[in-house]
Amino acid sequence: MSEEIPKKGWGGVVVNEASKDFYIDVRNDLPVPEPADDELLVRLNCTGLCMSDIHNMMNDWVQPKMSEFGVRCTGHEGAGVVVKLGKKVSSAWKVGDRVGIKPLLDVCHNCESCWNGRENYCSNANYTGLMSPGTYQQYLVSPAIYTTRIPDEVPDEVAGPIMCSASTMHRALIESGLKPGAWVVFPGGGGGVGVQGIQLARAMGMRPIAIDGGKNKEKLCLSMGAEKFVDFKEVKDVPAAVIEAADGVGAHGVVVTAWQAYKDVMKFIGTRKGSRIMVIALPAAGEVLLGSEPSTWVFNNLHVIGSLVGTMQDAAACLDYAKRGLLKPISEVRGRGQWAESVQQLRRGEVAGRIVIDFNRE
Repeated sequence: MSEEIPKKGWGGVVVNEASKDFYIDVRNDLPVPEPADDELLVRLNCTGLCMSDIHNMMNDWVQPKMSEFGVRCTGHEGAGVVVKLGKKVSSAWKVGDRVGIKPLLDVCHNCESCWNGRENYCSNANYTGLMSPGTYQQYLVSPAIYTTRIPDEVPDEVAGPIMCSASTMHRALIESGLKPGAWVVFPGGGGGVGVQGIQLARAMGMRPIAIDGGKNKEKLCLSMGAEKFVDFKEVKDVPAAVIEAADGVGAHGVVVTAWQAYKDVMKFIGTRKGSRIMVIALPAAGEVLLGSEPSTWVFNNLHVIGSLVGTMQDAAACLDYAKRGLLKPISEVRGRGQWAESVQQLRRGEVAGRIVIDFNRE
């Protein structure tokens, strides 16, 4: 099984990097790379659009610019097919295999984090779309050892966002230690990450409460398994509404996927003891400072836990959930012609669920 590999491919190149005036220039003249001995050449069929992409292009986190690594295309949740193998790639791989590209393109495989199944915290990780070319381009290379296989039963538009949003939520829920029956709140529940969290929490037996604004996001969250929806645009006292929904006591857990909620996050637990607050959303540097009186933590046995992206194991687990029908499609699939504007809509907070760009559609 083989296909003709062109010399040039599609890509969304960032213009005016590290500026609020950045935009995407969609081009069809990006050179197709050659895989190294241990790499796969992947032709992506689609990429999801994630808020982390916006931060990478604006460079408002404490990190180097994409251009310092020679990267012009961000993105880190892609789905596609292997079109060429490096000379030393194992026979376990073949041309035509369906694969996904994750937020970490590779890790060192030789540190304490990697040895303990926590490679998402590898200090030598290679971040896709920042340190290496990302999924905003049609062709890219990926280390065979860290590339995720996609089951035939899971379509590309579902698999792409699983690589980041779903696996990140799976890792957070696992690390939270929350049990079936626990009330878990998702501020930003109508976004691409939050909706995945709602579905996974429901599949794990938890009771999701979504916080977001607008009828479209309410409909989406409830259709994905949220037991309650709190509209911050309509409700004057959001924490009170959350506490009332959670048996009048408060949430067992809060998974923060919208950084604007940090100011209220400790209010959602009410009088519940031993609650878990999972810190995931990353605002621009200097935007938010978390803290409170020590007595708040002590008397409530409060746990505040940071959680990064998912591991290879998390990606595989989420793909299995999707294969079993427990992770539903959350994406609006658009063609290349809508790519640039879709990125700006995401930046402005106008997207419910996820947008996936189909490279094979105008």
